[in-house]
Order: sequence, then structure tokens, then C-alpha cells
Amino acid sequence: MQTNLFLAGLILYPAITIAALATSSKAKMFFRQTILWLILLANLMFLVFSVITFISGRTFYITPYQLTASLQFDFAVDRLGAFFMGTTSLVAVSVSCYSLRYVEHSGTDAGKNVMAAITSLFILSMLLVIASANTFSFLFWWEIMSIASFFLVMHERDKSETRKSALFYLIMTQMSTVFLMFGFLAIYAVTGSFNIQPVSGISLPLASAIFLSLFIGFIIKAGVMPFHKWLPYAHSASPSNISALMSGVMIKVAIYGIVRYLMIVFSPVWWWGLIILVFGTFSALLGVIYALKEHDLKKLLAYHSIENIGIILIGIGLYAIFRSYGLQDLATLSLLGGLFHTFNHAMFKSLLFLTAGSVVNATGTRNIEEMGGLLKTMPYTGVLFLVGSVAIAALPPLNGFVSELMIFQSFLQSFTVVGPLLKIVMFAGLALFALTSALAAACFVKAFGIVFLAMPRSEAARKATEVSPYMLFGSAILAVCCIFSGIFSYQIFMALGYNLAIPDMMLIGLLLFIALITVWLAVRVFANRKTRISETWGCGLTSQNSRMEYTASGFSEPILTIFRPVYRTNKWSERWFFDAGNSLFKNGHAAIRTFKLFEEKIYLPVARFVQRFSLYVANLQDVDLDTYILYSFIAIIVLVLTMGWLV
Repeated sequence: MQTNLFLAGLILYPAITIAALATSSKAKMFFRQTILWLILLANLMFLVFSVITFISGRTFYITPYQLTASLQFDFAVDRLGAFFMGTTSLVAVSVSCYSLRYVEHSGTDAGKNVMAAITSLFILSMLLVIASANTFSFLFWWEIMSIASFFLVMHERDKSETRKSALFYLIMTQMSTVFLMFGFLAIYAVTGSFNIQPVSGISLPLASAIFLSLFIGFIIKAGVMPFHKWLPYAHSASPSNISALMSGVMIKVAIYGIVRYLMIVFSPVWWWGLIILVFGTFSALLGVIYALKEHDLKKLLAYHSIENIGIILIGIGLYAIFRSYGLQDLATLSLLGGLFHTFNHAMFKSLLFLTAGSVVNATGTRNIEEMGGLLKTMPYTGVLFLVGSVAIAALPPLNGFVSELMIFQSFLQSFTVVGPLLKIVMFAGLALFALTSALAAACFVKAFGIVFLAMPRSEAARKATEVSPYMLFGSAILAVCCIFSGIFSYQIFMALGYNLAIPDMMLIGLLLFIALITVWLAVRVFANRKTRISETWGCGLTSQNSRMEYTASGFSEPILTIFRPVYRTNKWSERWFFDAGNSLFKNGHAAIRTFKLFEEKIYLPVARFVQRFSLYVANLQDVDLDTYILYSFIAIIVLVLTMGWLV
């Protein structure tokens, strides 16, 4: 059955892509809906395949096509691969349901059909990267995944912002491929095989160089700081259903690569784990700090993807450190925490992007300052967004709380078993991780409150209506997963054979529910039934309106001030008065500007250096043949000496 499901999905996805592209210019809504239903069917096939493989515990292996004796498309899916494939397929199922109506809101028939076709190819490529048993197949489907996602980001290519975002994304994803290719070729040079298998008999310097190359390649794709800037650009430009796929599962494919090579290929050294931990902590903290300043709803969510990828890396880094010290129980707890947060983030971040897409579609803007009051006109979307907000803020009893608690436990238990220097590192990491969690909760108080509560701050927000049941159902699938995997997390881990010291969230959830019902009943029974209607006092003003509400800028201002060294905050204001004596205020403008640190201090200097170097190389065309030979000779000598030292 596994083979049939895998091959059926393997055939169905390309067939969908070819059919949609071949008839894209003339196909109408009925054909497009048929294509989307077939994509949903293919996603369900791979979801069932993943569940069967994960439960059975047996590695599935197949070689559907062979180019040469050493270059072939081998696919092998063990429990780790099945976990990531199942997560990808589950998100793809919900996005497919959502897309049945979402894709009809804008664009031409041809454009919508092309998006459906490339989405099919994009999902297939993610699944086959995870299933690849050798680096040739891995890199092939990795590039297909990158190119397909590039064209999806370019969906609204008539906008200059979209073209800039897509080009930025393409450059970064190709840089990722370069680092991965170097690492894969180095492994092939040592082992003589493209298979993803344990590497032995390799010197520590060479193993470390290969690991660092692969690590950089994967974290560029994952959007880890300082390689993160493509992520807010790409997510704000792409359609919301594509943003859900990219942020929910595409960046997890890079996490799969890191975990696969740490667990299967290499035996990690403690300082490898320390590097992963530092990058994860740095990315988590700065990701949430930069999210707090954002008023673009989709960019805000994109920065939280950077934050949560950092949290996942914290768990993986702790795993590598503890494993190198032989602390297997702590290593297992850390890895499970990281993997569980991988699943949880896929659920709640995809949910948030889908509901954000519903809000943007209903209001016509991504600026949360122009929203407000949407809970009255879009109640179901508001409740679903609230579920995602509670989950990402790591509040009990939902799933984000459990996975972050597991990583907290890894930190706390490490103090009794690690050395003094590492204890200092662990303490600093724990403190910064705790700060990250608190800031994430503050950010989603802002996001939900400004978007859904109070009064509408624009005519579009006032006239917004609830979205299609298909879009609600697609989002609801993910919301149910957030609730179920949180409340029954203890039972899930027990069923998988892991007796972890985590609280029974079903009991905690029951207690919270009883407390809520008790308060509600107390209010209903004992509250004063008499009502009084009167005007709210507003500093002498005769009526209340949306201009008197707390804005996103006002909410963020204290945090922008506290983290002024990070933001390089610059506050600017102008005021006009009635008379020369400056006695009565008439009008004015104020703004808070932040410094684009990574763009102006990292990306632009590197781009300028590359440009200058390219001009220098171009000028070398004027030199003679002897000089060319000298440069080539020096380069070969340096390369040979470097490889000899590493080996």
C-alpha cells in the first residue's frame, strides 16, 4: 500500500502541473477547481503514506528512475522523514482547501491556473527533498523547490515591490545551493558515494568544514539571522496561501536537512551545537524584536517565522551539545522539543498566514493601522486567528506552550551536569529565550487587539465581510491541530514511547475550562441585572471615535524605546500652533523611524564589494596570457594546500 500511495502521488502531481500549464490560457474556473481538488487528493495520499510509514517504523525505499550507475533518484523514508513529510502534507491539505476559493479573488484565469500548476510542483518538490536518499536527488529537488517558489512569489509581477522581493529571494536561495553543493561534493570526495549515510574515517577539520558549509546553506533557506532578510520581503509579496506553505513548511525542509545530517551523517562535536545554539538564540530574540515594530501584518508574521526557526535551532543546538557529552536523556528531550516545535510552528504559522490572507482580502490592505473592529464583521476568522495567536504566544493549553516548555526543561536540567563555562552559556541562553517568549506574547496582544478589537479605523474595515466556508475550513483544520496537539501532547508522547516530564495538558485544559465556566455562571447568577446607558466620559469630548483608540505605533513605542540600541530609533515630530505665542496646539505630524541595520551594514556593503570585484575582474581582460596563467597557478596552489590541511 505504501508503494502504491507514493507512486500515485509521484505521478499525480506532475500530471496536474502539466495539464494546468498546457491549458492555462483558456481554462476557466471549473477546470481550475478540478485541478485544486486533485492537488488536495495528492496531498491526502502523501499524508496517509506518511502516517503509515511513521507508525510502522520501517524504512520505505524505492528507486523509480536511474540515470547512471551513480546518479539516480533514490527515495528512502524513515520515521524522521515521515514526520516531516506528514507535517508538509497536512499543511498542504489545509492550504488546498483554502485555495479553492482564495485563488478566485484576483488575477486573470491564466494567472490563476499557472499558480495552481506551480503550487502542485512546489508541494511535490518539498516532499521529494525530504524523501531523497542521495545528495544528487536532494539537490535536484531542492532546486526545483527554489525555482517553483520563486515563480509563486512573482505571481503579482506587475508590482515593482514584488519583482524586487522575488529577485532578492532568488539570489539568497541560490547562495544556499552553492554552500550545499560544496558540502555534498566534499562528502562525495571523501566517501565516493552520493548516498546520505554515516561518514567515518574523516578528519575533524574537514568534517567541521563540511558541516559549516551545509549549516550555512540550510540556515540561509530557513531564514535564520543574518540571512533572514529575504523572508519578510518574499512573504509580503506572495499570495497568502503560498506564504503559508513557504513559512509553514518550506523553511522546515532546511531544518530537516540540519537534523538529518546531525543525526545520520555526522557525529556532532560540542562546539557545533554551540554554534547552532548561538545562531538560534540570536535569530529568535531579534526576530521577535523586529516583529514588534512591524505594522504590515504579513511582514510581522514573517519575522515571527524567523523567531520560531530560532527556537527550533535552540532545541537542535542543545541536542548536539548534550549528545557530544553523552547525556542521552537530555539530548532526546532537546531534540523532541525542537521537532515538536517544528510541527507546532507549521500548524500555527500556516493558520496565521491563512487568516491574515482572509483579513487582507476583506480589507484590501496589509497595514494593521487601517483595520480594527473586524471581530464583529469576521467573527470566525477572528476566533481562528486568536487560536493561532495563543499558540504562537506559547500560552497553555495549546501546542506552542508544550514545545517551548520542553526546551525550557532542557536548559534547566543542564545546569546539574555541564561544566562551569557551559553553565554560563546555558544561563545566558535561558534568559534570552525567556525574554523572547515574553516579547512574542506582547506582539500578538498587539496583532490581535489592533486588527480585531475596538472600532474600525477605515471604511474598508467597516465594510469587511466574512470569507468563504472553504477558506474557513482550511484554516480550521490547522486550528484543530493546534488545540489537539497541545491538550493531548502528554498522551501523544506516551503513545510514541517517550515518558517525558511534561504536564498533562488535558488536565490543565479541563481545569481552565471549569474555571471559565465557573466565572461565567457566577456572573450570570450574582451580577446586578440593572443596566444603565450613558455616554463614556472622554476628557470632555462629546463622542468617541476610532482616532481615540490605541494604535499599533502607540503600542510599540515603549518597546522601540527600550530596544533603541537595536532599532537605532529616531523619533521625529512637527507641530503647528494657532498664534505666535505657541499657546494653542493646532496640528502636527510625528513618526518613529528605525535603522535598517542588516541591509545598510551587511547586505549593501557586500553587494558593493562584489560589484567592485566584478569590475576588477572585468578589467583583467586587458592583461596578457602570462598573468592569467600566474593567477590560475596561485589559485590551484592555495586550493591544494587548503584541502591537504583539512584532510
